[in-house]
Amino acid sequence: MSSTKFQTIESPAVPLPIENVDTDQIIPARFLKATTREGFGENLFRDWRYHKNGEPIKEFVLNKAAFTGKILVAGKNFGSGSSREHAAWAIHDYGFKVVVSSFFADIFKNNALNNGLLPVQVSESFLAILFEAIEQDAGTLIRVNLQKQSITLPVKGLSESFDINPYKKECLLNGYDDIDYLLSIKEKIIQFEKSRT
Repeated sequence: MSSTKFQTIESPAVPLPIENVDTDQIIPARFLKATTREGFGENLFRDWRYHKNGEPIKEFVLNKAAFTGKILVAGKNFGSGSSREHAAWAIHDYGFKVVVSSFFADIFKNNALNNGLLPVQVSESFLAILFEAIEQDAGTLIRVNLQKQSITLPVKGLSESFDINPYKKECLLNGYDDIDYLLSIKEKIIQFEKSRT
């Protein structure tokens, strides 16, 4: 299997209430030289996280000790701009398993799903409630259940459903990439081929 199976995640979240975050802000172009997926997390949001001299920018959320977790809650239109797959690599490599937004750029959404990162699209009103809850308490837990396709804010007793391509859902639940999936249905393919001859 190419990656770990996606389990239900209950975690605090890191808030990034900025709209129109593009892939160059997620991972600047100068860091795209590597061809493997590892190591991109250290440069996630590089120009927002660090001054030019390498000193951390204290005000940026990833540099605040209060905010941790496997869920990134971002503003509307996340992942726009170029089609670089490295953006999904960087977010996943940093340790995030889920990105929540009220809208995702299509290419980013597909790149995320192909790399074990779950994009959860919610209504703008639910997103606002999430930001407010996290602002009030950095330890606020959010639960994401892929099997049920639901995202829940237990402290408020609120929940919303989200859409996902059924094939990508199955791949995430089983830790499959495209080749793993084909191998998992190898016998069905063989039987189908036999039935045609």
